[in-house]
Amino acid sequence: MRKRIVAVAMLAAVLAITLFGVPLALGVSFAFRGDEVGELERLADRTAIAVAGDLASAGDPVELPAAEPGTHLAVYTAEGALLTGDGPPSVTASPDIVTVSDGPDLVVVVPIADNDHLLGLVRSASPAGVVTTRTLVAWASMAGLAAVALTVTWLLARAQARRLARPLEDLSTAAGRLGDGDFTVRARPGGIAEIDDVGASLDRTAARLGALVDRERTFSADASHQLRTPLAGLRLQLEAAGSPAAALETVDRLDRTVADLLALARDVPRDRDPVAAVDLVAGVRERRHGDLARVGRPLRVVVAPDAPATLASAAAVRHALDVLLDNATVHGAGAVTVSAREGVAGGLVLEVVDEGPGPPEGTDLFVRRTEGATGHGIGLALARSLIEAEGGRLLLADTGPTTFRILLPTQDNAER
Repeated sequence: MRKRIVAVAMLAAVLAITLFGVPLALGVSFAFRGDEVGELERLADRTAIAVAGDLASAGDPVELPAAEPGTHLAVYTAEGALLTGDGPPSVTASPDIVTVSDGPDLVVVVPIADNDHLLGLVRSASPAGVVTTRTLVAWASMAGLAAVALTVTWLLARAQARRLARPLEDLSTAAGRLGDGDFTVRARPGGIAEIDDVGASLDRTAARLGALVDRERTFSADASHQLRTPLAGLRLQLEAAGSPAAALETVDRLDRTVADLLALARDVPRDRDPVAAVDLVAGVRERRHGDLARVGRPLRVVVAPDAPATLASAAAVRHALDVLLDNATVHGAGAVTVSAREGVAGGLVLEVVDEGPGPPEGTDLFVRRTEGATGHGIGLALARSLIEAEGGRLLLADTGPTTFRILLPTQDNAER
């Protein structure tokens, strides 16, 4: 933004200088030529007055007045032949008007008349380079002033761009921190009323979001905490009643789910230690093998040796994997494979693959079902929300076989 402001200011300055400077430069050139022609014409008029009497009296010598250095003065007969002075042997001029001509020299020829009788001609000339030199010096001065004006414009534009851009940059930083979940962020006033109004709106939004999220976190934490005690009591009762291992496993799984939800509710800071891929999928087999084995479907877990660690929350990823495995168990078919590997562009890739045909083309599985509207339940929508909250992506990568893919950030591509 700063560069654009400076560029626009400089462009406006250059345009203004060009629109005013070029006509002014041409005007200066014409003015200098007009001044020089006027000086030559006045010199020729004085000379004509001085020598008119000598030309009228035949035989009297013609004496020329003194001229400035570099100026050539000569007197000619009425026929244009040189009588005296510094000039060409002959001239051609109108007998009743002043003649001006350009060339190596700027020349003015003035007729000398007595009662409409042409007595002779006076020629005054000066080198054209004199006018050119004066013009070039004036143009150089104007160019210097233009350079000074552009420099001042550049300095002022930079200062103004800094003044305008800094509040917007601070506002962008505050919005970014708000997007990352820092609801304590507040925009710093920048002294520009319109931008400060936006900052104030952002502050109010951050405060409202902070209060809302705090209430949601408090509710989730309290509800999860309160559920753990009945679950512990239920497990003890099942153990005392000699319930089958499957029932105890279900209670344990529910307890782990509640524990993960409690961890997610309390996991406010985003700066975490990286979690190894093998740790994310380590519990998949023991949690899901029983459900799939009862219906005769194998479960495979494959972790590539180069699978990187991720910065995402382990609880969020485990919960998303459980949702995908639930989906594969209920809606899929055949063997289920959970794999972890490094992505082509970096990052950690987790995939849950089953041999089922997948949903019909055009079906959006991640739309949450609401009252009066179509959808596909809460699980997949919740899983996508959890993964996106960690800076990752969850998508249906293929339908033959059905492949759900989770893309998670690692420390390397987070730094990039």
